[in-house]
Amino acid sequence: MKRLILGAVALVAFSAAGLAQAQAQDLEITIGTEGAFPPWNGTNPNGELFGAEIDLIAALCAEMNATCETVTNDFDSMIPALQAGRFDAIMAAMSITDERRQSISFSNGYFGDPARIAVLDGSPLVGIETVEKLNLDNLDGASQASLDALKAATVGMTIGAQGSTTHSNFIEQILGGDVTLKTYGTQDDLNLDLQAGRIDAAVAENSVWSDLIDSDPSSGIALIGPTLDGGPFGEGIGVGLRQADTDLLAAFNAALAVLKANGTLSRISIEWFGVDASL
Repeated sequence: MKRLILGAVALVAFSAAGLAQAQAQDLEITIGTEGAFPPWNGTNPNGELFGAEIDLIAALCAEMNATCETVTNDFDSMIPALQAGRFDAIMAAMSITDERRQSISFSNGYFGDPARIAVLDGSPLVGIETVEKLNLDNLDGASQASLDALKAATVGMTIGAQGSTTHSNFIEQILGGDVTLKTYGTQDDLNLDLQAGRIDAAVAENSVWSDLIDSDPSSGIALIGPTLDGGPFGEGIGVGLRQADTDLLAAFNAALAVLKANGTLSRISIEWFGVDASL
């Protein structure tokens, strides 16, 4: 996979003072990302950021004529850090949900990626028969039967997910009280516990599991059940912004529209995810 590195430059926080005036002076934007969630955003051994969102940040900032600095922050404190002014925008594989809209605004979505359940080879869940795709907002008879089968098969299991994510919400809200949720600060910690057999299964984006399996064929990880979207998984991935920063929101949406129209979103998605997951 391509590994394009985005260099950081010093800047001051964006202040919404009218989009036209800001663009004339060049936008200065600090963007928060996790830096620990490849292929969306990761950090190489030299401390440099890489991933689909890092490439997208570079393209967006060029389109907005903006000077951008990308900083890292733990995912579970990303929204409080945005609200506290540590950065001006979040680009960290953050799903657009009604719950999060209560405290921040979102740009239009840029990528969509369904969730998958991962287990170790030899798990009793391997081979479970379900539909291929399951949208929790549109459950027909076959989908409901698959969801019921999945819930029955996971009774008594410990299932992991990164904390403060739509994946942990899915385990709590959909799989319910018959499973034990274990949350993690980073995806790497979740991966390690899954591979060590300390949990029975784990939930994350399909692209994250695919990237791990491709990079380590001996990982022992298998994907089971359907791809999962809708419901607690939200409406795709977008840029998170403070609700007061309406001019910055307009700038991001305008730039995203250009990158969608000229094929940049599709190109970045295919380079990093192997499929066109652009929205």
